Amino acid sequence: MDDKGVNKIPRNVLMLGLVSLFNDIASEMIYPVIPIFLTTVLGAPVAIVGLIEGVAEATASLGKYFFGALSDSKGKRKPFVVAGYSASTIAKGMMGLAIGWPFVLFARFLDKIGKGLRTAPRDSMLLQNTTHENRGFIFGFHRSLDSLGAVIGPLLALVLLSLFHDNIRLMFFAAFIPSALAVLFLILFIREKKISQSTSSHVFIKINWSTLSPRLRIFTIVSVLFALGNSSDAFLLLRAKNLGLTTTLVVLTYVLYNVSQAAFATPMGIVSDKLGPRKVFALGLIIFSLVYFFFGWTSSSSLLWILFPLYGIYIAATDGVSKAYISTFISEKESGTYFGAYYTLTAVATFFASLVGGYLWSTLGPSSTFYYGSILSFSAFILFSFYRENARRSFGK
Repeated sequence: MDDKGVNKIPRNVLMLGLVSLFNDIASEMIYPVIPIFLTTVLGAPVAIVGLIEGVAEATASLGKYFFGALSDSKGKRKPFVVAGYSASTIAKGMMGLAIGWPFVLFARFLDKIGKGLRTAPRDSMLLQNTTHENRGFIFGFHRSLDSLGAVIGPLLALVLLSLFHDNIRLMFFAAFIPSALAVLFLILFIREKKISQSTSSHVFIKINWSTLSPRLRIFTIVSVLFALGNSSDAFLLLRAKNLGLTTTLVVLTYVLYNVSQAAFATPMGIVSDKLGPRKVFALGLIIFSLVYFFFGWTSSSSLLWILFPLYGIYIAATDGVSKAYISTFISEKESGTYFGAYYTLTAVATFFASLVGGYLWSTLGPSSTFYYGSILSFSAFILFSFYRENARRSFGK
């Protein structure tokens, strides 16, 4: 039986999806309450929330390229993935010990080091199990399980917050358990396919911008432009709180966002396999722009129950789809480097977006953070659409 059939899910893809499921249950148990923990328990200003999230994402971004390239050079993926999930597990336990925001910064730093270690090698392992016909489906399926963990995690958090009488610190210790289970599952049940050793004498595969496909170049530029306005999701949660939702309702809106994301990720991947990932990715950009605009415009919390699910559709249309698109221009042997480089560029841009978002929130008000992101996303959509119109003449579809 061909494990790579369009309608089949290879064993390693299923196993990696389950690892992401358990890890995301742990991560999303605590992610919605981290900004609240920082601002209400530790007394940190909102600008510090932006700083911490920005530094965390920048840390992950640098690691994604370095460790992705190193995994190409070593010809191994699993050791990086195991080490990455292990670091994030330790960070979750450390978070509960925080007595000030610098301690949270350190824990988030360690967590994102772990993410940097595992992300590109993991996606390379996924790519090993794809064909040209099912890349969107495979990456979308993995994203859907990842998102399912983000549904279960916050719901579990609500139950535990009730049991713990809103003691957020205990949440971090509880989150350690499913995260540790994910590591054990990864070690015991996932077998890495062997890949050939790099013949290069350098640690990193050299990426020559001038020789990249024009399509990949413009996609990278568009993605970076978009990321410059895509600040941390912590601002969405703070906006929900700012508009009057209780902590419990803030968590529920986040759950709704992840339900939408989990439901649409696989279908969006399938659509991208049929219609092409560029069209689906462009749809995601325009959805993001509209959602951010209305996050800034609204003065009522009622609209959030529509905006959060729409935000989930944006993620479904861009996350797995972007990986499927990139993989059409690269080989599996060099995928760690190229995935990592893309993640690094976009995450560095996200770091600046979070800093700008925190500054705008503190100086001009919450709405300005979202108007800024909406404008940049729409600009990225226009650029991408303009290129597509011109690309048809030179490159076809």
